[in-house]
Amino acid sequence: MDRELEELTGIARRAAALAGDIVMPLYEQRLTVELKADGTPVTEADRRAEEAMRELFARETPDFGVLGEEQGESPGDGRHRWVIDPIDGTKSFIHRVPLFGTLVALERDGEPVVGVVACPAVGETAWASRGGGAFLNGEPTRVSDNASLGGATVLTTSSASLQLRTPAGFAKLAREAGLVRSWGDCYGYLAVIAGRAEAMIDPRVNPWDIAPFAVLLEEAGGRLTTWDGADGAGEDAIATNGHIHEALLAVLTAGEDAG
Repeated sequence: MDRELEELTGIARRAAALAGDIVMPLYEQRLTVELKADGTPVTEADRRAEEAMRELFARETPDFGVLGEEQGESPGDGRHRWVIDPIDGTKSFIHRVPLFGTLVALERDGEPVVGVVACPAVGETAWASRGGGAFLNGEPTRVSDNASLGGATVLTTSSASLQLRTPAGFAKLAREAGLVRSWGDCYGYLAVIAGRAEAMIDPRVNPWDIAPFAVLLEEAGGRLTTWDGADGAGEDAIATNGHIHEALLAVLTAGEDAG
């Protein structure tokens, strides 16, 4: 890993830790919940965390652009862009379920080169940089080596959304996968990176929901594609250990065709 990328990875980790420092004291409080135009919830914690992250980036990388869930796009030098979600899993946060986290990605010339997912309520942070490997709480991490869909744990943020997207595919998945659970949002991807689950499925994602995971999964030995099999992030996502990827794609896309 080049020196610049190492330093930028450190900044990304600091930004995620800063967000955690802000949101965790608010985790047990009764926060006012507002609904955004798209119907998703937002709290004071989301806004305060993103503002603090942006202030850090403005100090450390003033020429870089920033795309965040709460404040949108701030243009930069055209080469570098931070993509952030201060609280991925706001619904979990609101309900005091610890499976929420902060996402930080750095894109260089449109390609993700740094990714961080920090889940402060469970005390876990994973990070990766292009060519530098993937780490979980400071130790190298790898995806699982299970190659059987029948022995796989498959996660999704919302089983209801998955069933609506592909009713037949959902039924087929329930029959063929070893275990299907809704340990979702960013924690689902963390579970794949850590080798605890073999797959995480999202029927719909925004850029800030998925930006860190291409480099995190690649460096941990896994794979991230859209539902049509295109590598990297898109409007939907399938993250796996790589071994069951094609089998899982076949189940879901066959289901879509049948539905």
